[in-house]
Amino acid sequence: MTEVGAETVDGDAVPVRQAAAGAESTRRLPLVRGFAVGPAQGTPKEEGKALRRSVPRSAHADLDLDGGRPDAVSAVEESSRGRIPGLTPIRVGRMAATPFAFLRGSAGLMAYDLARTPMTRIRAQICGDAHAANFGLYGDARGGLVIDLNDFDETVNGPWEWDLKRLAASLVLAAREAGADEDTCRKAAYDATGAYRRTMRLLAKLPVLDAWNAIADEELVSHTDAHDLLGTLERVSEKARANTSGRFAAKSTEPTEDGGRRFVDAPPVLRRVPDAEAAAVAVSLEEYLTSLSEDRLPLLARHAVHDVAFRVVGTGSVGTRSYVVLLLDHRGEPLVLQVKEARTSVLVPHLVSAGFEVPKAEHEGRRVVMGQKRMQVVSDILLGWTSVAGLPFQVRQFRNRKGSVDPAALAADQLDDYGRMTGALLARAHAHSADPRLIAGYCGKNEELDEAITAFAVAYADRTEADHAQLVAAVRSGRIAAEVGV
Repeated sequence: MTEVGAETVDGDAVPVRQAAAGAESTRRLPLVRGFAVGPAQGTPKEEGKALRRSVPRSAHADLDLDGGRPDAVSAVEESSRGRIPGLTPIRVGRMAATPFAFLRGSAGLMAYDLARTPMTRIRAQICGDAHAANFGLYGDARGGLVIDLNDFDETVNGPWEWDLKRLAASLVLAAREAGADEDTCRKAAYDATGAYRRTMRLLAKLPVLDAWNAIADEELVSHTDAHDLLGTLERVSEKARANTSGRFAAKSTEPTEDGGRRFVDAPPVLRRVPDAEAAAVAVSLEEYLTSLSEDRLPLLARHAVHDVAFRVVGTGSVGTRSYVVLLLDHRGEPLVLQVKEARTSVLVPHLVSAGFEVPKAEHEGRRVVMGQKRMQVVSDILLGWTSVAGLPFQVRQFRNRKGSVDPAALAADQLDDYGRMTGALLARAHAHSADPRLIAGYCGKNEELDEAITAFAVAYADRTEADHAQLVAAVRSGRIAAEVGV
């Protein structure tokens, strides 16, 4: 077959091929929007390689902190705006615990810094908070366990490098907290970056469907040579299988006189709410149903809403509004939903300052849910969104057989395994929205990117330790209130 020209269909040029003598000509079909057009002059891999000229891979080692950077305490205070005032001391107390905990709660401050680093401008759906503790196990619809990213409050379309640099820096901090020597800390970041690069190259070579569904189950351990993690993952899996709505309800609810159940106060983490507040959350579930696929509706229709309580959530989200809703089926078996406030991603202003166009989200809960679905191989079948008192919320199953590895508690010989596993998962997640051939073309075969990201990670870990020290000093001096141990 030889290309001899092009014809125009609705204003678009479509290649026309002419058959060789004796062969049947290719059928001429109109351009279908949303699909690939066909062979192009260049390839994504070549485009990625060309980017190395303008953004050398070695440039990713750079960390230039400008004079306008907010100090750590000011950044924490700014990120507390709009949160429930009575809960912000809990957030500060959690962030003050360790430098790794500080990093977990300071995605906005790191985004400020990342906006001033070299970028390829290749965009993907990014987690926005891809630190080492944001990976874990959760249940799929058939009762199996999947390993993947599992927190998407900050997800947005942005530079893939930001996720990778945050992951690498967090691994250095987690390894330091675990008591590892500096070579081990560096190796965890180095291996994570190398696994990201190699996985992206693998995905670029696979058929698209195979790449789309790749590495999110137990085979990931073999793919990333993370065999030293097997024992830890097996223990986490056992706990995850027992981490269900039923177990949570058994511990957190009590029977009522009418045969139902209700939540029991366990302040400050879990508390009952006034009737009007509970009613507003319950009514919001009607809007939530409209965000679900219709085939999910009969499942929820067989459950009745019994109670609503307020529950404090993880480090970065403490102070936002978050509820648990108790549903019971005809046998009294519980299903617990989490209705969690969805604020604007803290990355947005920093993306804008870096020159990226960021369309305003039509609903922040929808942004979180759709971002999660774009990045995960398998997502919670009950993911949706709603509004409560005019504020956007995401909705998901609570305690859906979730389990996580605490990277700061890993042994030294497991840290590089964990780095490789999380790096591979991050590459797969980015490859859902960015062409893996483009990123793979940029990353290349050698270790130049691995070395640069590792250098950045170590430098940023040092900076985070200094930020953490500032916060601890402010807590001790009384400048900022903190409640520890919650």
